[in-house]
Amino acid sequence: MTIAAIHSQAVTDAPLRFPGGKLDIPKVSVVMPTLNEANNLPIVFAKMPAWVHEIIIVDGRSTDNTREVALSLHHAVRILEEPKKGKGAALRAGFGAATGDIIVSIDADGSMSADELILFVAALMAGADFVKGSRFIQGGGTEDMSIFRMLGNWALTHIVRVLYGSGFSDLCYGYNAFWKMHLPLLNITCDGFEIETALNLSALRSGVKIVEIPSFEKNRVHGQSNLNAFTDGFRVLWTIMKEMFRRQASPTHLSAPSTVNGFVKS
Repeated sequence: MTIAAIHSQAVTDAPLRFPGGKLDIPKVSVVMPTLNEANNLPIVFAKMPAWVHEIIIVDGRSTDNTREVALSLHHAVRILEEPKKGKGAALRAGFGAATGDIIVSIDADGSMSADELILFVAALMAGADFVKGSRFIQGGGTEDMSIFRMLGNWALTHIVRVLYGSGFSDLCYGYNAFWKMHLPLLNITCDGFEIETALNLSALRSGVKIVEIPSFEKNRVHGQSNLNAFTDGFRVLWTIMKEMFRRQASPTHLSAPSTVNGFVKS
């Protein structure tokens, strides 16, 4: 069965079945940080596949009814409260609590479409260890980036390409998936928006097999983003340098990922 065929079947909300009629898919844990996203969650959950094992909502003390809305939208929702501020802190808590074989991180603001989730899972089942979404390869795109942010992401991505010899086309995007067994290798400790960069660089440093797939980022539907392009950009740059020092301290032989038909394989 091709990825396109799997995707076509998944968007019907029918159970995912492979040749022979056997239900054969790893358990998938979706981790979603939230902060006052009650108005956005119905949009995100409308495309959430029925076969998802669990959806871990890591709530940063929302003052609206985010938690109640989430519980009403899907049978597999679990709620965690994270007192520590920051997207990174929320994701780390969710990753640690996940019980599935595969962990997928997705935003709760409606910018990432849950019907792309099957493509991440399919890439992992095809042999990848870590799958990262990219807005800047064929099939991807974004409505949500200003020129300033786009230039910043381009510059930071190219710094990583030079320093690490990577083939990444996108560095600061939070739609990612990986096998849970690799979580100890990723060894992430940051608390802010730089978590996305830290995940990508940790995967690269650890030598796991990385695949990059296209993803389309829409505008946030409701509310305002907590991202600050200037300060968070510097945090990303600092993360790049810290990971470089860690890589030199514990060198691992890594082959540079190569791009073939939109996929980046290490």
